[in-house]
This record gives sequence, structure tokens and C-alpha cells, in this order.
Amino acid sequence: MNKLVELFCDVDDFCKVFIPEWEKQLIADGTQKRKRRSRLTMSEVMTIIIGFHMSHYRDFKNYYTGHVSRFCREEFPHLLSYTRFLELMPRTIVPMCAYFTSLKGKPTGIEFIDSTTLTVCHNIRIPRHKTFNGIARRGKSTMGWFYGFKLHLIVNYRGEIVAAKVTTGNVHDTKPVEELAAGLTDKLYGDKGYLSKALEASLFEKGVTLITTVRKNMKAKAMSLWDRAMLSKRFIIETINDQLKNISQIEHSRHRSMNGFMLNLMAGLVAYCLKDNKPSLNLTDSELNSMIVA
Repeated sequence: MNKLVELFCDVDDFCKVFIPEWEKQLIADGTQKRKRRSRLTMSEVMTIIIGFHMSHYRDFKNYYTGHVSRFCREEFPHLLSYTRFLELMPRTIVPMCAYFTSLKGKPTGIEFIDSTTLTVCHNIRIPRHKTFNGIARRGKSTMGWFYGFKLHLIVNYRGEIVAAKVTTGNVHDTKPVEELAAGLTDKLYGDKGYLSKALEASLFEKGVTLITTVRKNMKAKAMSLWDRAMLSKRFIIETINDQLKNISQIEHSRHRSMNGFMLNLMAGLVAYCLKDNKPSLNLTDSELNSMIVA
């Protein structure tokens, strides 16, 4: 329970600053005309949602009815029914996105970029899939064709998420790179999916050197030993993608709305950002200095 208390304290500190300013904006632009309070505060609702993505439970209903309702009554004395809680969840999307932004890592000069698929249904069910009809798209990854979205990530060598963007499954990996790389410095490492002379030149003008592997039918690139070593350590972002899917559960096929999909994704990203032990390269000061020399 200590973890849950720590999580609530962190979320509550954020909400005390963000929620009043957000509500002022909603009232000012006419989006919100009246203020209706719930028995559960926004901090409590967000804590329960994020807590699910930190737990070993595979679906939210079992987590809420089998764990929170049974063992967390002291922590949440005004707990709602499961159906009422589901009605409140969409309200947390904007605060959850803002909270994720506050948790993102800072650029270190050594960043890695990759994308991962977010499949919303099996390929044979595409013709009768309704939830994301007209929104999701078919795409192709190294594992074959899929239907859904892509999550594009940039992480630093400490395993912290620096930037993230969701696109439909048919968007090429190179398209969101410039937007994601805004504010980066020095080196950005990617796989051969990011090969593009135009992208490389555009990023170089902004102070970012894009370094990628090459295809089998291409000549080997001339690069420093440091860059070769960093390319071989791209497993860090692949490990992060794996943890996001298998621990934080950002991918499943039970979504019933776009809002549910986005909330599930953002809460999973937040849960990862709050992890104590993230995958990292543990680079020493001497190694970092050798990068500057290189």
C-alpha cells in the first residue's frame, strides 16, 4: 500500500496545481458551464487508473472489483460502483496527458527512436470491427500486417521517455520524427526504418545527427566506434516498448471507444515513467566524455 500512497501524493500534488488552472480555462472558453463535484476526486480517479497499469492484473474490471473494492477501502473511503467509475474515467484524459508531459525525461544528447504497433483487433476481424472503423488503418511491421495505430517514442540512455506520438498504422516511421525531435541535441539513433537523406539533412540543420543502420544491399556507412557501439545498444528502446506492452498494458483488443484507447495508452505511459528501475545503459562519465571527443 505504500506504493499506492506515494502514487496518490505525487498525482495529488500535480492536480492541485493543474486542475484549478484547467477549470478556469474551461469556464473562460465556455466549455464548462457548471461545476459538478464527484465523491471521488480527480487525484483518486487518476491514482486508481495508473495503479492498474502498475499491477499484475490483466483487465481493469478485475482490478477494480477484485482488488481496489476489496483491499483499498481505507485509501478510498468514497469508492464508487464499477459502472459509475467507468463514467468518470473519460474526464481524466486531459489531466493524464498533462501529467505525462510533466514526467517526461530531458534530452541527454544520446537518444534512441523507434515505433511499436498498437493492434486493436486480429486481422480476420477487420471487416466487422466497429470501434475504430474509419480511424485505425492497416500497416506493416517486421512482424507482418496489422490493424491499428503506431506509438512513436524517443528515449534517452537513462530509459526515460523524452517524446511520444501516436499515428495510424499506415504512417511511415520517418514522418513524425521532426516533430518528435524538436528540442533534441547531438545524436539520435534509429534502425534502418529511419533511413532518409532528406530527414537526416533536415535534422542536421536543427543540431541533431540522425545515425541509423543500413540495409543489406547498401554500402557500410563510415562512423565512429562510439556510434557503432550505441547502435548496438538500441535494444534499450525495444525493451521499453516490450515493457509498455506486457507490463503497462498499453495494447489490447477490448477498447470500446477512442477515449478509452487514449486513456489506456496515456496511463500506461505514466505508469512506465513512474517505474523505479527503468532499462538504462549505465554510461560512465569517462564514456560520456569519450562521446564528446568522438
